[in-house]
Amino acid sequence: MQEFLGILLLITGVCCLYSNSDVIELKPNNFDSLVLNSDNIWVVEFFAPWCGHCQQLTPEYDKAATALKGIIKVGAVNADEHKSLGSRYGIQGFPTIKIFGLDSKPEDYNGPRTAVGIVDAALNAASQKARRALGDRKSGGDSKSKDSKDVIELTDDNFDKIVMNSEDMWLVEFYAPWCGHCKNLAPIWASAATELKGKVKLGAIDATVNRVKAVQYEIKGYPTIKYFAPGKKSFDSVQEYDGGRTSSDIVNWALEKLAENVPAPEVVQIINEKSLREVCEDKPLCVVSVLPHILDCQSDCRNGYLKTLNELGEKYKQKIWGWVWAEAGSFSYDGINEFLRDLSYGRGGTAPLKGAQLPVILDTKPWDGKDAELPQEEEIDLSDIDLDEKDEL
Repeated sequence: MQEFLGILLLITGVCCLYSNSDVIELKPNNFDSLVLNSDNIWVVEFFAPWCGHCQQLTPEYDKAATALKGIIKVGAVNADEHKSLGSRYGIQGFPTIKIFGLDSKPEDYNGPRTAVGIVDAALNAASQKARRALGDRKSGGDSKSKDSKDVIELTDDNFDKIVMNSEDMWLVEFYAPWCGHCKNLAPIWASAATELKGKVKLGAIDATVNRVKAVQYEIKGYPTIKYFAPGKKSFDSVQEYDGGRTSSDIVNWALEKLAENVPAPEVVQIINEKSLREVCEDKPLCVVSVLPHILDCQSDCRNGYLKTLNELGEKYKQKIWGWVWAEAGSFSYDGINEFLRDLSYGRGGTAPLKGAQLPVILDTKPWDGKDAELPQEEEIDLSDIDLDEKDEL
C-alpha cells in the first residue's frame, strides 16, 4: 500500500507541471483562439508529465515565462493528454518547443534549454516581426542579416583560399535561406562577428547553393557551425561547434578556443608605415612603446625593455593586441602592467588617432641587435691659431 501511495504521489506531483505559473495552459478548446488567431508571438512547449527532460525544463521554462510576461506569450500543451494537438504539429518527442506567430508555420526551437536561451529566441522572433511590419521583408525572408558586414560570405570557389589557407581561427555557418533557425541565428551571428572582429573570423556559406562544400563537410541539417582552428588546417582537424546559440555563447566559446591556441605576439619594431599597418590595422588595440635612443640605452638595456614587452605580450596574448616599438622614453614592467590591466578590464583610457587613421611613418633601418658606436670627435688643430699674449686675461 505504501508503494502504491508513493507512485500515486509521484504522478499527481508532475501531472500539472505549470500550476500557479505564468505559463498559460493550452488545450484543444482554446489553442486556436489564443495562439493561431492572435497577433502575438507565442512560445509553446509540448510536454508529457512523466517525461524526465520535461520536468528538468520546468523551472527554466517557468523563469522564461515570468521574464517575458507582458511582452511575449508563453504556453504549454500536455501532449500526452491532448494527443490531437501533438499529432497536429508532428510532435515525436518531449519536450518540443515551437515558436508561433512569425510565419504561417511554427518554427522549432532547438537552442539551449535555459531561460536565457528561450528568452533570446522569443525576443529575436518579436524583433523580426516588428521589422516586417516596417516593411523590412529581408529580416524574415533571408537568413543573411543586413547588419552582417563582419560576416564573410563564403562559396565553393573561395572557401579553400579564404579559410583553409588562412592562419586565422574560423567559425563557419552552413545555412539554408529558407531555414527558420538560420533566420533566427543571422542577427546573433552578425553580432558575434562584430564582437570577435580582429580575433576570430566568422563566415557563412549557403549550403543549398554551394553543394561541394556541403557534401565535403557532411552537412545534414541547418544551421551547422564548423570550427577551424588557427594555424595550418586540414579536413581532419575541423570540429563541430557545440556551444549555445546566443551571441554571448558564441563569443565566449570562440575566445576559449582561441586561448587554447593563440601564440604570444611578436613585438615588432616600427621601421616604416607598412610595418605599423601590418601589425596594428586589424587589431582591436595596438600597444606602441617608445624606447630610448640606442646611444642612451645600448643593446643590453634595450633588450631588457624588449624582454619586458615580450613578457607582457605573453600575459595578454588572449586579447589579440598588436605590439610595436620605436625609439625614445622610459618605462617599467609594473607601470605598463598596471596600465594594460586597466585597459583589459575597460577602466583605462584610450584616445583615437587623429582622423582615425594610422600616422605616416618614415622609412628607417631596423635595429641589428648590436650596440651603437659613438661618433668620433674630430681633434681640433690649434697650431695655426695665433694667440697673442695681450689677448690673454
